[in-house]
Amino acid sequence: MGVFVFLPLVLPLTAWPIARLAEQHLHPRTATRLLTAVAAVMALCSTVCLALVMVVGTAQLPGNPLPDGWSDPEVRAAVPYDEVVGKAAIPALCAVVAASARALWRHGRVRRRAHRALAGLPGTGVAVLPDDVPYAYALPGGRRDRVVVSTALLDCLEPGERRALFAHERAHLAARHHRFLLAVRLAALANPFLRPLRTAVSYTAERWADEEAAGVVGDRRAVATAIGKAALVSRGTPVATLAGLAAPGPVPRRVAALLGPAPAVRTWPPVFTSVGLAAWAAAAGTAVSAMSSANAAVTMFLILRAATPF
Repeated sequence: MGVFVFLPLVLPLTAWPIARLAEQHLHPRTATRLLTAVAAVMALCSTVCLALVMVVGTAQLPGNPLPDGWSDPEVRAAVPYDEVVGKAAIPALCAVVAASARALWRHGRVRRRAHRALAGLPGTGVAVLPDDVPYAYALPGGRRDRVVVSTALLDCLEPGERRALFAHERAHLAARHHRFLLAVRLAALANPFLRPLRTAVSYTAERWADEEAAGVVGDRRAVATAIGKAALVSRGTPVATLAGLAAPGPVPRRVAALLGPAPAVRTWPPVFTSVGLAAWAAAAGTAVSAMSSANAAVTMFLILRAATPF
């Protein structure tokens, strides 16, 4: 394997340029899908390689349940600096697993509590709660997807802005934005180098819903005004992987984008542009990461198979 086993751990750096440029130059739908795919693949590859390195470190520990042959010099030679990185990978992988499990548990708990709180209400697609705290968010799952909004926020908006609010939240539900947000959140927990992609997707998912709402309402200024008003009074959403009108993402940039022309829809940016080159760099980094992790996994499997007595 050599140093190739470490490449997926650092290759997410190749995606940093596209994480910044996609927000500015790509249609938010394209940017969200592209960045989420890159983050998910790179996170999976880096986790696989971290687990392979951990096997070498765990086999060196006394009293481990692994076969004795897995600690032979031939196996350890497959990983550079096995004495140090092998053992360091053990707490690193445990931290990744624990953080990911905690994020999934918290996400599920918030959704379950939200659905239980709405259990006594009519089974409509919109749940208006009498609450002095302004908020609105899209709640997927349960018997049906629902838009949850408080009376305090509705009181702050004009009729046209309310239509923009509901169109925005329905766009989140229709496009399953919570899945994109959860995927990049887990990816960032698996590899800290992927945090810029998580931040970018949090913004582009909101911009995607903004554009969908503008298309439904037919008034970009009304959507921009609704976002601005909601941002001034809203406290956001109960968990980072649920989407809402006023958060996350820099609200002034979203308002400015809505006050301008609608973005052009492209499946892939032109090659000889800054965003095109950044997209190809991220795609190349993702491909190299996938090939490196696959090569490392196959090589380690063959080495461990040869070192395991039958």
